[in-house]
Amino acid sequence: MHFHFSFYSSILLIFFSQGILFSCLLLYKGSRLKQRSYFWLSLFIFLCSCYLLPWMLGHAGWYSLQPYRDIMFYIPMQQQLLIGPVIFFYTQSLLNPSFSMQKKDWLHLLPAIIYLAYSLVVFITDKLVLQQYFFYANGRDKDLDSWYQIAGLVSMLVYGLLSIRYYALYRKIIYQATSFADMLLFDWVKKYLLAFFIMQLVMLCLLLFYPSWGSFTQKWWYYFFFACLYYYIALTAYANHIKSVVFFRVSNLFNAPVYLVNEYKQPVGLLPLPLDKEENILTLDASSTTEKNSLFPELEDWKQKITTLMGKEKLYQNPELTLKELAEKLFSNTAVISKAVNQGFKMNFNDFVNQYRIEAVKILFEKGEHKKQTLLAIAFESGFNSKTTFNRAFKKHTGLSPKEYLLKKNNTAGENA
Repeated sequence: MHFHFSFYSSILLIFFSQGILFSCLLLYKGSRLKQRSYFWLSLFIFLCSCYLLPWMLGHAGWYSLQPYRDIMFYIPMQQQLLIGPVIFFYTQSLLNPSFSMQKKDWLHLLPAIIYLAYSLVVFITDKLVLQQYFFYANGRDKDLDSWYQIAGLVSMLVYGLLSIRYYALYRKIIYQATSFADMLLFDWVKKYLLAFFIMQLVMLCLLLFYPSWGSFTQKWWYYFFFACLYYYIALTAYANHIKSVVFFRVSNLFNAPVYLVNEYKQPVGLLPLPLDKEENILTLDASSTTEKNSLFPELEDWKQKITTLMGKEKLYQNPELTLKELAEKLFSNTAVISKAVNQGFKMNFNDFVNQYRIEAVKILFEKGEHKKQTLLAIAFESGFNSKTTFNRAFKKHTGLSPKEYLLKKNNTAGENA
């Protein structure tokens, strides 16, 4: 097989071969862990590797020799209209264990399918019917046509934005359904979406601000940069293991409400504490929101039940408490309890539980426990599961860091002495 090893072809060959290797490794990891997200990521890395082929093989001399030239012409190696939907499906499968391809999802693949059909028509016309170059009379690879490159860029930008929107909805869900949302934010998602966007923005900037950019060698540098970014995604994704525990579905990314899905696949409405201390039992002031809701006449009763249960059983001490668990304790369902938390206390479930935890920390401060044990130990005892979450929640609800709060408390005690 002909392959001219030059600086340009050899560098891209390294990235291409490594990309194919990581694609296979991710496919194997997905099979072993039974996580569909790895299959989508494997396909994404494979498509990105194929995206390099025209520039790698072109610099290896394939455009100047037969039969390699025809291979380059008639095999659509750059599936730019497929890369965007795949990264979108990867994001959904990564964040939502209940995600599966529905009939409407196949519409996202329609542009790529149409381009494949177009490529097939080109092949049949030139090679089988006319047996001469007709579509390829100009001798230019159709994958490199400006209209296709721009369409691919627009597609990837759009699906990048859709992925960001989906992640935003996911963040909203976890704050509504869990009391440990900070542990489920998955910074890796933000990192790979950023890398994906940088890929497109570099190309966009080159098209807008450097229109004369266009020689085969000049464009190689963009593909080298692209290769570095997708290699980073492949390497980091293989090292990261993300497993979401929140099931949900989205009927519309922009207008329709987001729903959680319980074990019976029933939709659950969107969610969203001055605290009193009495015999070391924390309770919400159930009268803090006295406004009646005609659509939910049992609101006050549910508020009272929730605050009583949270205080007596100290459910907030469970660092992995979920809305579903609270609903089961109250012999109700998540739809009712989410509505009670949302309308009754005007906050999401995560903040609702964290206020109990913070008040528990403050009680321990009053008892002088901070002089006997570390702040982190007090945080864990009160239900927090990390130092970062504890500090962030404490600052959010008190306006002070734990150390600032203690310093202010000591200064106040000194002034009163």
